[in-house]
Amino acid sequence: MKLQVIAKLFSTALQTSLLVCCMQAATAAITDGTMQTPLTTIAGDPINGRAIVSNRNVGLCLLCHSASFAESTLQGNIAPSLDGAGSRYTPAQLRLRIVDSRRLNAASVMPAYYSVEGLTRVSVTSQNKPIFSPQQVEDVVAFLTTLK
Repeated sequence: MKLQVIAKLFSTALQTSLLVCCMQAATAAITDGTMQTPLTTIAGDPINGRAIVSNRNVGLCLLCHSASFAESTLQGNIAPSLDGAGSRYTPAQLRLRIVDSRRLNAASVMPAYYSVEGLTRVSVTSQNKPIFSPQQVEDVVAFLTTLK
């Protein structure tokens, strides 16, 4: 019984260490305010990205941002509108903003959707766990680039 508990703890610790290591490697390639390399080999899906952005239980983007979504009547006004994001930013710029906007502005209040470094006030159950998966990041990037 003790061996099983130790094995499970080791497995969980190893998984967490690997996740943090992979995330650090993925976020390390930041140049001139961009993250050129996608986080996945699968192209982002703009339809999934739209669902993430507009869903108040997943991305919470519309809590602070606004956009032309008829189905979302309650939208934020403390962050820039998402309308035109694809004209204002490249996919690499959008990717970095989603992964960790603090890399561009240390005082940013936007959540770091794919970074776990330097976060404070994180619940024990959410520590070392990103908000978005790599594919969700790429899906949101793909969607935002359509907003011209």
